[in-house]
Amino acid sequence: MKMPDQERRWEDQFPQQRRRMRKGMYLLPSLFTAANIAAGYYAIAQTMLGDAQNSWHFDHAAMAIGVAVVADGLDGRIARMTNTTSDFGRELDSLADVITFGVAPAILAFMWGFRSLTDVPGQELHLRLTQFGLIATFIFLVAGASRLARFNIQTNPQPSNPGRPGRKYFVGMPIPAGAGAIAAVVHFVRGQPLSYWWLAPVWLGILIMLSFLMVSTWRFYSFKDLNLRNRHPFQVLILICGMGALIWFYSPYVLFILAVSYTLSGIITRFSYAMRRGRAGPSYKEAPEPR
Repeated sequence: MKMPDQERRWEDQFPQQRRRMRKGMYLLPSLFTAANIAAGYYAIAQTMLGDAQNSWHFDHAAMAIGVAVVADGLDGRIARMTNTTSDFGRELDSLADVITFGVAPAILAFMWGFRSLTDVPGQELHLRLTQFGLIATFIFLVAGASRLARFNIQTNPQPSNPGRPGRKYFVGMPIPAGAGAIAAVVHFVRGQPLSYWWLAPVWLGILIMLSFLMVSTWRFYSFKDLNLRNRHPFQVLILICGMGALIWFYSPYVLFILAVSYTLSGIITRFSYAMRRGRAGPSYKEAPEPR
C-alpha cells in the first residue's frame, strides 16, 4: 500500500506523468458532453424522419432529449466531483446545449406541432400556422442561446424573487428544462402529432411562455445543493429508486408531471413573492425635515 509521503515523492520525481494523468481525467466529463451532443443529433435525425404516419420517430426524438438532460446533469457534477472543471469543458458544454436543447427541441416542436397538421380547414390557415410556428420555435432557440450566454458571463446572478438562504437557484428557467418540457409533451402523447388545428395556437403559447421563462430573472431551483458525496437518510435512496422505477414503467406520465411541476414552480413562486410584497406594501424611510 502506497503511503501519502511516497505519493508526494512520486509526483516530485515524475511531474510530466502526473500532468499527463491530470489531463486524462478531463476526458471523463467530456464523454458525457459528447453523449449530450450525440443525443441531440439523434433527436434531430429522428424528427426529420417523423410524420403523421410515422409518429414514433417524434417519440424517439423526445426520449433522446430526455437522455441528454440526464447526461448534461451528470457531466457538470462529475467534473466537480473529480476536480476536472476547465474553460474548455464549459465552452464545449455550452455549445452542446445549444444543439441538443436549442436546435433539436425547436425542430421537434415545429415538425410535431405545426408541420404535421392534417385537419386544417384551408390552405391559407395552414400556411399562417406554419409561419407562426417557425417564428415561435425560432424565438425559443434564440431565448435558449441567450439564456446560456447570460449564464456564462454572470458570476453571482441574483433572481428577482430571492428564495431561502442557503439554497441554490437558477436565474431564469435553464435551457435543459425548457427542452425537457417540449420533449415531455411529445412523449406524453407517444409522438402522435396534434390532431386538431385549434391546438396549434395553444402549442404556440406554450413555446412563447417557455421562451419568456428562460430569459426571465425568475427563480428556479437548481438542485445543486444536493451533494451526492454527503451522508443522506436511507429514505432518500428508497425515494430515488422508487422514482426511477416509476419513470421506467410510466415515463410518459411521470416525466410530463415533473416537467409541468418544474415549470409551474417558477411561475408560482414569482407570483406568490409579488403578492407578499403587495400585501406588505412599500417601505420607505422618512427623510428628516429640513431646518
